[in-house]
Amino acid sequence: MICKRYRIAGKVVEIRSRFENVHTRCADYETGDAADYTAEVTQEHVEKERRWYTKSDKSPEENAARLPDSFLEELAVHRMLAETLIEYDTVLFHGSCIAVDGTAYLFAAPSGTGKSTHARLWRELLGERAVMVNDDKPMLHIGETVTAFGSPWNGKERLGENISAPLKAICFLSRAEENRIERASAPEIYPQMMFQIYRPKNPELMQKTLALTDRLLERVSLYRLACNMDPAAAELSFGVMSGKEPDNG
Repeated sequence: MICKRYRIAGKVVEIRSRFENVHTRCADYETGDAADYTAEVTQEHVEKERRWYTKSDKSPEENAARLPDSFLEELAVHRMLAETLIEYDTVLFHGSCIAVDGTAYLFAAPSGTGKSTHARLWRELLGERAVMVNDDKPMLHIGETVTAFGSPWNGKERLGENISAPLKAICFLSRAEENRIERASAPEIYPQMMFQIYRPKNPELMQKTLALTDRLLERVSLYRLACNMDPAAAELSFGVMSGKEPDNG
């Protein structure tokens, strides 16, 4: 058993695993501090992940059977962290999070819509002022204010840092020929939000997740952005979301 400790989303987890893979992924988050909780992976957890892959049609049954245990172990740890952190008022969010001048902005959309591309346009527009927090699965701590944390699960390109920043706004993207951004209300954003936040199967954790989602919607600005992939889209969204320009909603 390999045992190492990591500070993720402000809490220290001791990960106990059979394989090195998950520790390689989490290496930038390693700490010597005392653990707040433990994530220990058993073969039962691995097989649960294999069954989940089959049931969700992510992989045909014959392919799921060939998935390496080391890969499934990483998924199991990821799930454990996502569920335990709910107890600490923290949710895992599927989106691309970027910090500009120390303030975080979060882009959300179905996979393939272009949220990572839009975040890249911000980096090209703003240069060294912009830093990727996480390009796939940032963690959001929802207290009196909302803080976005980087996490080791940061997308195929591994874009992200072990940093945190106060979250100012969440923007839901859609494709369009012409760029337009407008304010959105919590009720109209709520259904999309629930597709982006990790939803545990445990009923009590799910109830807390719903309460945290309500609190999140109250504490950050919400936007809808219809955009193309031109630099002008980044100029528009940054101007409005940062408060430098009025929105057209």
